[in-house]
Amino acid sequence: MKPSPTPVRHWILAVTTLSAFLMYIDRACLAWMLDSQSFKDEIHLTNDQASHLKSAFFWAYALAQVPAGWLAERFGKRTLMTVLIVLWSAFTALSGFANGVAMLFIARIGCGIAEAGAYPISGSLLSRWAHINWRGFASGVVSLGGRLGFVLAPLITVKVILLFGSWRWAGWAYGLSGLLVAWLFWMAFRETPEEHPGSNEAERALLAEGRTAAPAAPADTKAGGPGYRFPLKAVLRDRSLWMMCFYQMLTNFGWAFVINSMSTYLRDVRHLSEDMNGYISTLTLFIGMFGLLLGGLLTDWLTRKLGLRLGRLLPLSVTRFLSAGMCLACLWADSPWLLAVCLGLMVFSTDSALPAVWAWAQDVGGRNVAPIFGWANMWGNFGAAIQAATAGWLLKTFDKNGDQQELFIACALAFTLAGILSFGINADRKIAEA
Repeated sequence: MKPSPTPVRHWILAVTTLSAFLMYIDRACLAWMLDSQSFKDEIHLTNDQASHLKSAFFWAYALAQVPAGWLAERFGKRTLMTVLIVLWSAFTALSGFANGVAMLFIARIGCGIAEAGAYPISGSLLSRWAHINWRGFASGVVSLGGRLGFVLAPLITVKVILLFGSWRWAGWAYGLSGLLVAWLFWMAFRETPEEHPGSNEAERALLAEGRTAAPAAPADTKAGGPGYRFPLKAVLRDRSLWMMCFYQMLTNFGWAFVINSMSTYLRDVRHLSEDMNGYISTLTLFIGMFGLLLGGLLTDWLTRKLGLRLGRLLPLSVTRFLSAGMCLACLWADSPWLLAVCLGLMVFSTDSALPAVWAWAQDVGGRNVAPIFGWANMWGNFGAAIQAATAGWLLKTFDKNGDQQELFIACALAFTLAGILSFGINADRKIAEA
């Protein structure tokens, strides 16, 4: 009787998901910290300073994507991911000690740099630790962990602030939690199934099914070797990759409304209390996160039925047009609860394509999954940074009646353009190896 595969791959998926959960709580908590009354009583920021502070994270996060992907291949994912979890947790804790805008900027930039490697590393390790027929679903589960952290961040952050009477406790509590998550990741993860002492031959054979080995590389240039180089020439020549870069940039411009502007919109336009703001924001994101699981199952099913290119392309394209429609629907949402449903469906459709984005990087990346993922994700986060930096300008220039509808229109346009660009993305062709 053949032994059953060991469940190590499930444990690695679980701890990677937990890391994503922590990362998004740390990433999202600032907006609700800045909007709390206890923060405003201690530190006085102008609207421009608050916008630049939110934008600073995304610029740091975006620019550190490719270096983080290179470091992961150069020094190993287990070591680097553990270090990064400790670092972003430390910077989140540092924000709780801030006495002015300068220290807040240092904390957010440091957090952005440290978090930059998390998703490229996660995407790369899933290419080894998830069965090829379940890449989309596994990617959706990890992304769901991030979104769940984002969903609970408003509610948990507001409750922590109200419980302890100070915004500072949110940063401290999240920072301490990161030490436990870093330890769990270090204990659970190994670079490959062959290196893991808890993985048996049956599990290794299962994970090897359907994979084509990456072309052999010289000993000093293999992933993890001292001479590893980012395949810059191949990246610059690949049209499909550039379409994905701009696709992610426009998508994140639209999606970033919920992390950069939603809390302020609910307070200033809808005139909701802090507590109600937290509930509405949580409901919005709770509706949206189910798109990750559905999207993962959908892209895997479509890939089996229609092939790799259409299996990734259809979720990428259709969901962007749906997201644009839901942004416009928000303009006619009269009640806060109806608005939460419309925003939730916008996030739902946006997140439904995220597993296809992750799986695309695993499909085309070869032995360069982490840096390729990081390159595309870098451009995506430029979009979020641009949204944070330009939201205030859009309102100052075009919003004459204070309803902030211009933000929804700009997001709808960005989603529509992303949907058009998606037709140039081809997951069926690997990016040339370095």
